[in-house]
Amino acid sequence: MDDLDMDHRIVTALRACGTDPRVAGAARALSWAGEHGALWLAAGLAGAAVDGPRRGAWLRGTALTAGAHVVSMGVKRVVRRPRPAHVVPLVRTAGRHSFPSSHATSATAAAVAFGALGLHAVWPLAAAVCVSRLVVGVHYPSDVAAGAALGALTARLGADWMRGGPRD
Repeated sequence: MDDLDMDHRIVTALRACGTDPRVAGAARALSWAGEHGALWLAAGLAGAAVDGPRRGAWLRGTALTAGAHVVSMGVKRVVRRPRPAHVVPLVRTAGRHSFPSSHATSATAAAVAFGALGLHAVWPLAAAVCVSRLVVGVHYPSDVAAGAALGALTARLGADWMRGGPRD
């Protein structure tokens, strides 16, 4: 079995989970919240608003998350992998290209960046957003894995900048 066949099988199996209305509703909500990194940008701005001593770090972490999202959109324009066509998606997408998952990129970047600031609850939510993209049928697992790797790498590369800037 090749990797593409495995990608198709996993999407098919997880998309089938979306036949349960509760699962479909949750997956749609997570996909909607993660659109363009909105959930993570809001979380970062909220952190900056309530954690005055680390406001600068929160804002830099938010910038890293947004930057990771922008990078993923650039990679999509280069790779141009089509979205899964063998399943009916549960959501509309902003674009036609699948690789990497920008939702996974921004979710993982936020989990790394905000986790470094002590917000460890982001990890399970980020993982749920990543899985939601499979359940709604708009990404292959390799898209999500690549997006998560890109997000983690971006946040790790900026971690010193995020934590080391002047305190506001």
